[in-house]
Amino acid sequence: MIAERPLHYRSLASVAKAIAAGEISAEEVTRHTLARIAALEPRLHAFAEVRSEAVRDEAKAADAKRARGETLGPLHGVPVAVKDLCAMAGTKTRAGGFFDTGFKSNDTATVVRRLQDAGAIVVGKAQLTEGAWGTHHPDIAPPVNPWAPDRWSGASSSGSGVSVAAGLAYGAIGTDTAGSIRFPSTANRLVGLKPSWGRVSRHCVFRLSDTLDHVGPITRGVRDAALMFDAIAGPDPLDATALDAPAPNCAEAARNGSLRGVRIGLDARYAFDGVEPSIADALKSAVVSMQAAGAEIVEVRMPNVRDHLLRLYASAAVEAAISHAATYPSQAESYSEGYRGFLELGHKTPAMDYAEVAIWRREFRGHLARMFKTVDMLIAPAMPIEPPTLDMFNAVANAPPEAVVALMAYTIPFNAAGIPSLTLPMAKTEDGVPLGFQLIGPDLSEAALCKAGAAFEEITGFSADHPPL
Repeated sequence: MIAERPLHYRSLASVAKAIAAGEISAEEVTRHTLARIAALEPRLHAFAEVRSEAVRDEAKAADAKRARGETLGPLHGVPVAVKDLCAMAGTKTRAGGFFDTGFKSNDTATVVRRLQDAGAIVVGKAQLTEGAWGTHHPDIAPPVNPWAPDRWSGASSSGSGVSVAAGLAYGAIGTDTAGSIRFPSTANRLVGLKPSWGRVSRHCVFRLSDTLDHVGPITRGVRDAALMFDAIAGPDPLDATALDAPAPNCAEAARNGSLRGVRIGLDARYAFDGVEPSIADALKSAVVSMQAAGAEIVEVRMPNVRDHLLRLYASAAVEAAISHAATYPSQAESYSEGYRGFLELGHKTPAMDYAEVAIWRREFRGHLARMFKTVDMLIAPAMPIEPPTLDMFNAVANAPPEAVVALMAYTIPFNAAGIPSLTLPMAKTEDGVPLGFQLIGPDLSEAALCKAGAAFEEITGFSADHPPL
């Protein structure tokens, strides 16, 4: 087999195609992935658990299925990772901490089962921040950013991002409550798809904030994200909140990527005021590239979101307190001091504050729905700052919520609205630190986002850029 890139940095789509064509076996790909994990995991800490023995047997079974001429799924034989919020039979689900997540040994999340039904081999459970919120438990080594070891690897799907960026998996499942797909994707120079709320089942996925949580893929390229999304999206009788609507063919949309005629809304004040110069410059460059590819940039005015960030933060804490009711405060010693403080905020938040933000969320969705009658999607940064150094992030994470919420100005509002967002890499800093931005669409517009994102990927070639590992 002749490969343009090392096997571990090839796209998920190309590896699946090569396995289906018999150019390489699932067993060879899996052995290569496990060897890379063995070499790099001791310093990257991407995984809570690696399924070393089980995946060897699964790879052999995948090759046997192909040899029998059976129909193969779109992810057949490809190693992927799932965030350790997702239950999976034969594994523990720790959710980044030491509290009891309540899953039985034979529970499997729908998202995991659908990956397996599509032929993927789940190589391991990716590490995450405690309870899928801001910081890692002090007794758990945090995943290390393979681009810049002194920089934040993102939260909360940190291990999902690191595993994909470092070539330890071809894609990974993340969850996003206030940026937890978008932050790791930005920090690790990846593509992250936060779908519409309810597009992907949350059955047997440990909840952080029930009305804000979204489940979606993190990959190195847009088509790979589309393939994973197509595999995991759709109705689920086991999750009453899963939308009763078939998922679109996002992979087909990504294969036919185009920006021609796409109307992209830009609120310059929202996008550029208060962001670091490197973010503003890179985003302006991305806008120019999109215009050159045929996109039309339309001036829009975003509703005020900054005045509501603190209440959104508190509402997430309220719902987290509900998710942890079985173990907190009765097992408070199982939690770090920081996470106990977050849950206490949930217990202490007045009902009127929670109701007020619930009302605002409906109004915000209405404003956005009107805006999307004039544009196809919005563009905005994913973060107002470069991925910070670890010391800088720890200082922010341990600060009062008033200081923390500024990081979420471009993320949590779109969780509150429940609409989809595609995170894409843009130019790096002079020091080589990754930066990213978002295309944000109306409800159920994942295919349109993937089509536009694939065109941007074709223009910029970001998916061929990998950390020097």
